[in-house]
Amino acid sequence: MNKDLFPTFDICNLNAEKNSNELLTVDRFRGYVNSNPHLLQVHSHKYYHLVYFTQGSGSHLIDFEKFDVTKGAMYFMKPGQVHQWYFKEEYDGFVVNFYENFFDWIGINSSILHEFRFLQSLQVKDHVVQIPDNLVDKITGYFQSMIAENTNNNHFSNLKIGFDLMNLFIDVNRSLETEKEKNTHYQSVLLDNFQMLIEENFKTKKLPKEYAELLYITPNHLNALCKDIFGLPAGTIIRNRVILEAKRLLVNKEISVTEISYLLNFQDVSYFVKFFKKYTDFTPEQFRKKYYV
Repeated sequence: MNKDLFPTFDICNLNAEKNSNELLTVDRFRGYVNSNPHLLQVHSHKYYHLVYFTQGSGSHLIDFEKFDVTKGAMYFMKPGQVHQWYFKEEYDGFVVNFYENFFDWIGINSSILHEFRFLQSLQVKDHVVQIPDNLVDKITGYFQSMIAENTNNNHFSNLKIGFDLMNLFIDVNRSLETEKEKNTHYQSVLLDNFQMLIEENFKTKKLPKEYAELLYITPNHLNALCKDIFGLPAGTIIRNRVILEAKRLLVNKEISVTEISYLLNFQDVSYFVKFFKKYTDFTPEQFRKKYYV
């Protein structure tokens, strides 16, 4: 199939102040949106997308879940997520877009990104962080430093931007850690691996026992961990990922429901339609009409 699965943008599709390597952009958010009106439609990215709001209000739809746009809110989006902005009043902040291999390019192993739940979690709420008051000045300083380096584009500017971005990730991550999380590193790693396996296999493996086997644990152990950390059984987490992908594909009205059922490895389209309606209360076509009147 040659058609794009949903409206998806590369950094090269953006009008922004670009650094010389084309692997990263950093900008003030208001000017960035004004220069890229196509970003106000439902769309996806092939890069990581980070936005920090310093003023304004509205809402942000991320993978079809709505979150408030408020001062001090930071949104972390990974490649493939679908989103859309709605603004009620004048807004501003900062935006950074980067490909994963930006860090490899400057000598930082990009696998470190998998340590941060707000960049990798299957739970959309984990990608929205309210920055605590005691961190606001520090976080703002990182963005201002990145913009200055990006504008100057001097020797080592990319390295400095990478360090600022990594320091930002570390400070945000530390602000989110609880004592329970610090004491359950093994469980956290196990569930991170579970989520990565879902990303790789959700189209073909839909049962908890299949993932438990890959993780070398029992299905009961996996289910207990998921309920303890996420408040959901393992099967629900897997099923939610399948439904999410169906919603993402339905954003593109050029792809038929039959094609989507095939892409998600359903036996036939009628079973897919029943499955989708059972867990969303909408048929695929009804869901699609919410975004295309």
